[in-house]
Amino acid sequence: MTHNSSESYPVFLAEQVSIGNICVCPFGMRSVDFGRSAAIRKKLKQTDFSDSPLSQNLNLSSSMPRTAESHMQDSCAPFPVEEIVQYPPPGYVAPSFVAFSRDDKLISYLFSPDSTLSRKIFLLDPTTQCQQMVVSPPGSGVDECNLSVAEKLRRERLRERGLGITRYDWAGGADESPFLVVPLPGGIYIQNALGPQLTLKACSSPSCPILDPVVSPDGFSIAYVQEDELYVTPLRTGEPKQITYGARGTGKTHGLAEYIAQEEMERRHGFWWSPDSKFIAFAEVDASVVPPYRIMHPGKASLGGDAQEDHAYPFAGNANVKVRLGVVPSGGGDVVWTDLHCGNGNEGDNEEEYLARVSWMPDNSLVAQVLNRSHSQLKLLKFDIKTGKRDVIFVEENATWINLHDCFTPIQKVHEKFAGAFIWASEKSGFRHLYLYDRNGVCLTPLTQGEWMVEEVAGVDESSNLVYFTGTLDSPLEIHLYCTKLVPDPGKILAKPRRLTNGEGRHVVVLDHKMKRFVDMHDSLNLPPRVLLCSLEDGKVLLSIYEQPAPTSRTRKLQLSAPETVQLTASDGLILYGSIYKPDAKHFGPPPYRTLVSVYGGPNVQTVCNTWMNTVDMRAQYLRSKGILVWRLDNRGTARRGLKFEGSLKQKVGSVDVEDQETGVRWLIQQGLAMPGHIGIYGWSYGGYCAAMCLARCPDLFKCAVAGAPVTAWDGYDTFYTEKYMGMPESNPKVYENSSLISHVAKIKGKLLLVHGMIDENVHFRHTARLINGFIAAGKEYELLVFPDERHMPRRLKDRMYMEERICEFLDRNL
Repeated sequence: MTHNSSESYPVFLAEQVSIGNICVCPFGMRSVDFGRSAAIRKKLKQTDFSDSPLSQNLNLSSSMPRTAESHMQDSCAPFPVEEIVQYPPPGYVAPSFVAFSRDDKLISYLFSPDSTLSRKIFLLDPTTQCQQMVVSPPGSGVDECNLSVAEKLRRERLRERGLGITRYDWAGGADESPFLVVPLPGGIYIQNALGPQLTLKACSSPSCPILDPVVSPDGFSIAYVQEDELYVTPLRTGEPKQITYGARGTGKTHGLAEYIAQEEMERRHGFWWSPDSKFIAFAEVDASVVPPYRIMHPGKASLGGDAQEDHAYPFAGNANVKVRLGVVPSGGGDVVWTDLHCGNGNEGDNEEEYLARVSWMPDNSLVAQVLNRSHSQLKLLKFDIKTGKRDVIFVEENATWINLHDCFTPIQKVHEKFAGAFIWASEKSGFRHLYLYDRNGVCLTPLTQGEWMVEEVAGVDESSNLVYFTGTLDSPLEIHLYCTKLVPDPGKILAKPRRLTNGEGRHVVVLDHKMKRFVDMHDSLNLPPRVLLCSLEDGKVLLSIYEQPAPTSRTRKLQLSAPETVQLTASDGLILYGSIYKPDAKHFGPPPYRTLVSVYGGPNVQTVCNTWMNTVDMRAQYLRSKGILVWRLDNRGTARRGLKFEGSLKQKVGSVDVEDQETGVRWLIQQGLAMPGHIGIYGWSYGGYCAAMCLARCPDLFKCAVAGAPVTAWDGYDTFYTEKYMGMPESNPKVYENSSLISHVAKIKGKLLLVHGMIDENVHFRHTARLINGFIAAGKEYELLVFPDERHMPRRLKDRMYMEERICEFLDRNL
């Protein structure tokens, strides 16, 4: 349930992560997917474009075809329900997966000129400002119907909906022209940057898929996993070569990230190239200690293997997979196994339970971050790849918990005094900040400080003594690019970081290799996504790559307006942020109004922020067009407010979050905005859990709730997520009992609609089934909407449309 920077829930926008978070391309190149949730929306009619270079070069019309909203009878009529499920939402047609070529001469990106899911590769020459489409996928590109189960599940982990080309990388050495590497369902293809056609280098098929391809640092080879083993293929000439053995057919895998790593740790990869491209470190995963959890496909006409799946799903309090770390020459040879074995059954607080991150140092030594089972201790270990022996660089400890990050950055060329040094991020001050460490793990100096947080390290310019990073210095509701000194002046007060991005809102950036320019992908509540090329020296705009009018034609026709952002205070004095979507008083009269709360409420997610995605929350806007006020509040426990704020949720899941949601609704009533007795709440996943828990724990406040894919009893969720926030079940039975929806069913007075996909492999349908048993035992009424062929995020257009119609009908009856 961890929600990474690329995650989106296109069905219940209450669960999406804030748009504008960096999404690193699967190949690890200098690239950004600007708002994956913008790029993965379902097919939509043509949206208007401005006179930016992109629209000129692609010869795109700024006119808008006549669509359903054109037939609106009058300005006060709600727009069609179909608009909720159409993707992308208004304004989200911007380029994605932006990258600089290896020589920084070209900028590449994925773009769909017809505003569909099917994307192609475009190139921009900043010197000539010429942009053109250079790679179009053969056939339909990615077609989910023809993907293997393994690849479909990986797309679930990534919350990926994109078709056509969904990823690519630059390759080629320093002495040759760069070329593009494009993985597709049929295999791995290459094409010269301006070449005539794709050339197949390695074959893939649904029965024998290529998984997780990664180009080598030198640009000459690509590694991937096929049939549970690692392969390396030369990109110019040569055949694929298998370099690991012993996993196939044994229940083990070599080079794949396990479910917990992908879903909860935001670690997508299970192997890592060395800087010189001569070695590959890889994880061996042994899932034999985790009993398989079977999911049946009740909607299929067939029986047997095609209608069932077995998953190594570790339930809270039970064993995790066993993981060990090996190193193999990229050309093949003997494996050196490191002195590391993660996973130790369920024998208490194992100090080395999770392999969280793996990195290489410039000297070809291997570094791993290893987390203990209770999330209170993280070790940074360094391995000799010739012997596998290890040294402990340092140990990070925190009584609340340790949040994983990707800020570990080795320093390469700085003064000899700092040879082997690295940048590290820690929340020891209460907020995530950057620190400079020497090779022995001694903290030399903080690089940032204050009551705000660093998001990620964007780049390091050692020659200029600068580190670039994104963070929340200006506002917890915004993300900007900043720079500060890599080695601060000794004996002086730490200087305030210098901001490089312009305009309020969210900025996603990718820096070029020479540290001269950056691409800024920017949006806000009042500005649809735009893409700019800027100077890294002062943030000055060098070139407008893509811009749109504000508002766009479609937002005008649908009369969408940005929500109002407000502040209120939690019971312990902490500031809470909320968003209000108010109905038009000219058509619906003055408040109070019927009110619906849109909730997520769980860790790692921030829903109230200055981003265009909140303006085009189509369900909220639809309900607003029907005279319903929609309210969103980020309670204590949500993201980007520091460890104290987030840590309020520790062992209080379903308690402190509900308390703050109640505070928010009572504030609305006090302001005369919400109509008592006509207040409902909806959410998905953790938001579904929170919505149902609010209905149960505040029975006189909420009249109805819609709970999508809810966790209903935390002993039925996974080890990593659940134990981090609640501890082990056997040690904290009261915590688990109090947090269970089933324990509170008897208190419910209002109406509840449960929505769930029956093949959900994340929050199993079993959660809803167990809750229904609770309703039956308590003699309570409930309504149920199930989708036999859907997982955690419904994908089929007809299913989503049907769901929206049923939800709206439920709200009409009960709100």
